[in-house]
Amino acid sequence: MAHDHHDHDHDHDEGHEHEHELTDAEARAEAERLVRRDVALAQIRQYGDPVLRMRAAEVETFDDELARVTERMKLLMHDADGVGLAATQVGILRRFFVATLDGEDHVLVNPVVTAVGSDVEVDQEGCLSLGPIRLPVERAARVMVEAKDETGEPVTVELEGAAARVVQHELDHLDGTLIIDRTDPEARREALGQLRPRLVLA
Repeated sequence: MAHDHHDHDHDHDEGHEHEHELTDAEARAEAERLVRRDVALAQIRQYGDPVLRMRAAEVETFDDELARVTERMKLLMHDADGVGLAATQVGILRRFFVATLDGEDHVLVNPVVTAVGSDVEVDQEGCLSLGPIRLPVERAARVMVEAKDETGEPVTVELEGAAARVVQHELDHLDGTLIIDRTDPEARREALGQLRPRLVLA
């Protein structure tokens, strides 16, 4: 899932007359960050790739390979400016994802939602596999998820708000579901209009 930068737009309003005058070092760091993001996004499957529509299979083996892959996916997620990345998005048809939840990185393997709160919230979501597109998606405001970590240890997370949204988004990926399937018809039409030209060029 893509990070939503809109939350931070108003953090920099006061007392920063010189914020646009970046030092050379800052400008270089920002340029490097953007290059890292582009390199990361090039490794993430994009809309139109059939693997994004496939249902992932349970993970049966918890080995060094799984630990290596999840570590690489965490780096990729951060480089791509994301808060969640499912295995299917890197072409692996297995049920696991990495996510930053309440400021902490997690690996959730074979995740299952065991409880869902009755409240729902509609908010804008982005996806690392859908470029700059943001769509309104309705999600449960609270969820409880049981999973394993990359070593096979049981994990239970109770989440609400943004963290609950991230987990539901990544769980959808493992079932081949994308945010364009969960938005309203008008937003879907508009998104497909933006996505289709890219498919022709691909």
